[in-house]
Amino acid sequence: MKKTTIHDIARELDVTFSTVARALNDHPAISAATKAAVLETAKRLNYQQNKLASSLRSGRTNVIGIIVPSLDTSFFSSVVHGIEKVMNENGYSMLLYQTGESLKQEQKGIETFLQARVDGIISSVSGEIEGREFYEQISKRQVPLLFFDRAINELPVPSVTINDYQAGFVATEHLIKEGYKHIAHFTSDQNLTIFKERFRGYRDALEKYDLSMNEDMICKGRLSLEFGKESVTRLLEKEKDFDAVFAAEDYTAMGALQVLLERGIKVPQQMGVMGFANEAFGAFVTPSLSTVDQQTIRMGEETAHLFLKLIGNKDFYGTTPERIVLDPILLPRRSSQPE
Repeated sequence: MKKTTIHDIARELDVTFSTVARALNDHPAISAATKAAVLETAKRLNYQQNKLASSLRSGRTNVIGIIVPSLDTSFFSSVVHGIEKVMNENGYSMLLYQTGESLKQEQKGIETFLQARVDGIISSVSGEIEGREFYEQISKRQVPLLFFDRAINELPVPSVTINDYQAGFVATEHLIKEGYKHIAHFTSDQNLTIFKERFRGYRDALEKYDLSMNEDMICKGRLSLEFGKESVTRLLEKEKDFDAVFAAEDYTAMGALQVLLERGIKVPQQMGVMGFANEAFGAFVTPSLSTVDQQTIRMGEETAHLFLKLIGNKDFYGTTPERIVLDPILLPRRSSQPE
């Protein structure tokens, strides 16, 4: 079946090709009556506009590329939902690329988006942080870039993040105020700022309350349910003197909680457990998991609003980048409250 073209609409209405093209693009020089006739005829003839050709003419695709490490956790899914909601309301579509914490995949995603001629890229970087020169290609092409949650602070790029230092501090302080004195910390071995800041908050909270930090009770690895299980098992078998766990992520905290309960250790009476990220399951396990909420939907919406604010700036990379930092929200639940 022959595909309908602009020429077919022009012949049907006995007008010029350029008149139809301008009408379809809502050009102000075309009368409302002519626009209505063109749109009605286009619909009747089942005409489908070539969006690629249109974008090449206008220089815009109204498509934004989003890079995330993973959608396996509700954190990134929720942030993307917040971004998508605002961007859709403003006429933009989304392309999504998961890196799986791989630098190679992160680069491939960036290259794919640039080839697709997206109007901008919103990225949360992967755990492999060495060799990110490919981000320079984005600025060379003058494609707007914005970071969320995980940012490269050395790059002059706007970002929306949470105050990870404050989050680590208040989580640890909460455990201390509940009576726990020997707090283990399970964190990532990835050299990312967010985990460094959470650790710094943990360390400073201990120092504020004159509690010593034991290096033997700091476990580093790939944050996951299994890592939480392995870490708490190792500490228990080495008979380390700890009475609480602060994990830098909820799945890791959940792994620790499962092992503690399996071994008959009462939580929170004998051992406190604190997670991070407010994954959906935390409120429904027994005991419910204390955690830190990162305001995911708000982070997504703030990211989108900031992007919309900046995307029209012709001197995007010549402007001092705006960096929004959200406050964390402590969510104490049963796993850290013995009384």
